[in-house]
Order: sequence, then C-alpha cells, then structure tokens
Amino acid sequence: MTSKRAHVIVTGNEKGGSGKSTTAMHLVIGLLRDERRVAAIDLDARQGTLTNYLGNRQRFIDDKGMALPMPEFRVIKHSAELNRDAAEIDDEKRLDETIGDLSQSHDVIVIDTPGADSILTRLGHSFADTLITPLNDSFIDLDVLARVDPVSLKIQNPSHYSEMVWQQKMRRAQRDGGSTDWIVMRNRLSHVDARNKREVERLLGELSARVGFRQVAGFGERVIYRELFLAGLTMMDIIDVLGPESLNMSHLSARQEVRGLIDAIGLPG
Repeated sequence: MTSKRAHVIVTGNEKGGSGKSTTAMHLVIGLLRDERRVAAIDLDARQGTLTNYLGNRQRFIDDKGMALPMPEFRVIKHSAELNRDAAEIDDEKRLDETIGDLSQSHDVIVIDTPGADSILTRLGHSFADTLITPLNDSFIDLDVLARVDPVSLKIQNPSHYSEMVWQQKMRRAQRDGGSTDWIVMRNRLSHVDARNKREVERLLGELSARVGFRQVAGFGERVIYRELFLAGLTMMDIIDVLGPESLNMSHLSARQEVRGLIDAIGLPG
C-alpha cells in the first residue's frame, strides 16, 4: 500500500442499464474541467462501455483537432487464474497496485464496475472512498436495493446488492481502516409528478437510514445523454464544441445536474 492515495470514486450497480458508465464519464470530464488530476479505470473489460466512450472521445479529438481534456486510463481484466480464490487474490493485488501507481500523479480515480456480480465488481466496491449507485427512478430498479411488499409498499428487507456493499465496506475497513461514503443517485428522473416517483422517493428515504447511504438527485431523462456517447462527449464539453450561443435550457439544466453530483461528493478543495 502506498502512503499517497488518490480519492477513489466507484460507480456501481449490479443491474445493467442504470447509467453507471455515463455517470463515470461525466464525473471524469467534469472533474478534469475543475482542474483536478483525474485517472479512470474500467473493470468491465467484457462490456467496455467506459473504454468505448473514451475511445470515441479520442477519435473525436483526432478528427476535429480539438483540445478536450482526457484522463489517464487503465483497463483491468479478470485474472486468468483457474482457482477462484487465487483469481481473487490476483485481481485484488493488480487493482491495488494500479490504484497505487495512478495515485502518484492523480488526485482522483474514477472506477467503473461491471453491471453484474463478479470478483472485480466486489473488489471495485471495496476500494471506494465514494460509491455512487445510479438508480433508475422505478420500482424495478429499486429492487436491487430492497425487497418491497407489493401491497403495503413497505420495505421488507435489504436485497443482495445492499448486502454486498455492506460486506465490501467491512472489507475496506479491515484492509486499511478506511470508510466508504455511499451515494444513491436517482437517475433518469421524469419532470412529471407521479405517484410512482413520490413512492420511490419515500422508500429510498426510509432505506437510506437503514442501510447507510445518502440520496442525491441524478440526471434527468434526456436523449442528449445517449447521443453524446458516439462522439465521446459530455454535457461539460457542450460550450467548447457548440459554442455558448447554442446552449438551450435543457443543456443548462443537464450541466447543472452534473455539477450538482460533483458538489455532492464533497471533494476537498
């Protein structure tokens, strides 16, 4: 373990399609534009969404000749060890060494994890100083955090993912005495008031005290978040790419959503 350690932000959710990689990418670029020294790690080598997002960005930079911020970037693949225990030891060692290496020249490391339970998913969570779990604003996605009685709409018990996060918090404490600030980010928020939206908000409020996370507003349901992927861009690049005169209210609101998430993390300085 190196004495100098960057602040590690992990995006995690065992359910696919929650917006983990979009969140990770916007954090990376938003923090770079805040003049932070930022590195990124993709633990989902099979899907590679963050890897592809950054690859699209590099092609855009090369094609357009634009000077856009890019992070130092690493991909960690699952160990080739056949024995599960040996593979986990190898994965943990390589991830620890990668974080230690990147910490020498970076203040923040953003790690994107696979959207399924795996050794690397668990290990990624165990290194988090800040864990951000994007959660689509629906009962289907709430199920990853807790079982809800369909009649009474009361929480029955925390689910598998909440239990895994608790286990990895304990693992982190045992490893280096550190702690994890868990943020659940309500994603793809509708602008229309609805009973479903109010009930999800109520249940998350009850669950937050029970399993130990903070709840923050995330990104709204905007097509532009998905459109930006192919160009490797984020909402924080819009002014440079389109010019300030091209900004509309939706762009401004989306940029504020990203800014709100960065502020909620509460990095020093």
